[in-house]
Amino acid sequence: MKRQDMKQSRLGFGSNGYGPFSWVLLFIVSVVLCHTASAQNVESQPVARLVTRVAYSRPHNVPSAADSPATSELAASPSFGDASVIERRAFEKTNQVRIENGLTPFVWDADLCRMARINSENMARRGYFAHITPEGLRLRDRARAAGILHFSLLGENIAYNQGYDDPGAFAVERWMSSPGHRANILYTGFQGSAIGTFVSADGAVFLTQVFITR
Repeated sequence: MKRQDMKQSRLGFGSNGYGPFSWVLLFIVSVVLCHTASAQNVESQPVARLVTRVAYSRPHNVPSAADSPATSELAASPSFGDASVIERRAFEKTNQVRIENGLTPFVWDADLCRMARINSENMARRGYFAHITPEGLRLRDRARAAGILHFSLLGENIAYNQGYDDPGAFAVERWMSSPGHRANILYTGFQGSAIGTFVSADGAVFLTQVFITR
């Protein structure tokens, strides 16, 4: 991708209709109920990308955990105390937003953190940015592969950013500026949530935010 000489930013909904924005190139894609889209970034400036998805019903007929391409340890389900600084910051910022909107804060779900970390690491190491893995595993399939078998509703936001001092808070700020991501964060039906991150060698931060109703 060509390096840019000027700072620039765009906000995208779906695959058309880009409008101007300033100081940072930002393509935001909101995906709800299996609607998908794509985003791009400029490496020479701080960048950010976001995607959201909701999956209804319990998973079935999907690969087991042994078939998952994740490189993270599946055995570890990090408590909030074991979360990284970025993960805690994003989670606290999310709950702050919920409280400001008169909602009950999310309960940290250790299993979701493990699942989210696996997804963030996979995206970073394997070079994709989507809710569907190269093998075709969707959100509920990845939950099953991570050992999360019982739920009535799952939701997920993903983000990528690089060059920001507070990547966790920045991701939540950007999620709240997009209708689809905001809807997930403020949905009263979700009870638990967690953030899982992976920081690549070049400093790029991949964040996966998962929501659940069991």
